[in-house]
Amino acid sequence: MVAAAAVFAMPAMAQQNYATDSATIKKIYDNALTSFESYENLRYLTKNIGARLSGSPQAAAAVEWSRQVMDKMGLDRVYLQPVMVPHWVRGDKEIGRITNSKLIGTANAPICALGSSVGTGENGLSAEVVEVKSFEELEKLGKKNVKGKIVFFNRPFDNTQVQTMAAYGGAVDQRGGGPVAAAKLGAVGVLVRSMTNDFQDVPHTGNTRYEEGVTKIPAAAISTNGAEQLSKLLKNDPNLKFYMRMTCETLPDVLSYNVIGEIKGTEKPDEIIVVGGHLDSWDLAEGAHDDGTGIVQSIEVLRLMKDLNIKPKRTIRAVMFMNEENGLRGGRKYAEEAKEKGEKHIAAIESDAGGFTPRGFGLEASKEQLNKVLTWKPLLAPYGLHEIGEGHGGSDIGPLKGQGTVALIGLHPDSQRYFDYHHTPIDVFENVNRREMQLGAASMASLIYLISEYGLDSGAVKAEK
Repeated sequence: MVAAAAVFAMPAMAQQNYATDSATIKKIYDNALTSFESYENLRYLTKNIGARLSGSPQAAAAVEWSRQVMDKMGLDRVYLQPVMVPHWVRGDKEIGRITNSKLIGTANAPICALGSSVGTGENGLSAEVVEVKSFEELEKLGKKNVKGKIVFFNRPFDNTQVQTMAAYGGAVDQRGGGPVAAAKLGAVGVLVRSMTNDFQDVPHTGNTRYEEGVTKIPAAAISTNGAEQLSKLLKNDPNLKFYMRMTCETLPDVLSYNVIGEIKGTEKPDEIIVVGGHLDSWDLAEGAHDDGTGIVQSIEVLRLMKDLNIKPKRTIRAVMFMNEENGLRGGRKYAEEAKEKGEKHIAAIESDAGGFTPRGFGLEASKEQLNKVLTWKPLLAPYGLHEIGEGHGGSDIGPLKGQGTVALIGLHPDSQRYFDYHHTPIDVFENVNRREMQLGAASMASLIYLISEYGLDSGAVKAEK
């Protein structure tokens, strides 16, 4: 908390603003922490609609649901923004199997197809396996050691990283670029160690990429426990084989929508502050933490403003982005239309790191903008928001970068449990704590309130320590 002597030493206007802002933020947190509306929204989204992969009937249902939820709030405007999205379908449940092992014979191995992967065909695929930890190691093996085999990318998370997002960043290139790198050397399939720091039997999906002119080969994630077992067996038996069967395929693109609701600013309505998350999720579970919590938190920001009768000076726009998981079409479409219309976005805040206890915000912003946000730290620190500095804003808001002086801001929750659930069948409603989720919504609402009041130029009132 700000010491009484420090507040007393402020200029009279600064003292008045600090007291007013502190009281408003307290009301925001009090309301959020005693409300169940957002949590019930999450329950409906996850339990009644469920998995929401782009192009699916569930994704379409989520669009209509979120439109209706915001329509009932009495906002100044609620509308749909059309966007064409990819339509990949998983097909039958995947089969993974270690075969002809000298030690264990045949054993099932938990796998799931990576998003955008091609299938193996009805009969599946069986081949010897070659294990690598890096692309450099793969290149050194060369075509003679890779051709006709399944490449097994087995680089684990670096668990010395305190921030698990950093560990994820150090491993996820295997998932995105593995199939192309392996195919260029003649591989017939790819297995990728699941993107988690935990040891589990559940595989973690996620998108992969292909390149024009490079053969598309089937790509699957294998659970971390499965990866550990396969790696140990290969050390004693490099000639064992792996069988995988996947019937996934990519269908023609489908029309979908970003869903947008806004409260018009009272003084500078042309200056826009976005808050959002992605409405789509992977198809394995309910998409609770990724990114159901981000969706309902963004809607909650508008509810808090309405319920507390806060009249923002600048326009606040909640955007439910479509297709973050396997294409980012929604984020790109939103930025494209914003540019065409000449809209002035001063800030965009994204929640896409789970509904866990918020620790702070990461900013992709100018030094001046970052310093301005840091002047508000005494107002935010009492609520646990100590980690405010340079960092990743968010994938969906990323395409706005370069449009004027928009600051891209990511809500940073505690990351230690996120990759237990990320892209798995266990990302379900029951694993979200209402209070933690509501703290995140209140944190975003508080920062948005301050940005709306003072902007992000050099003229905002400073709350000094």
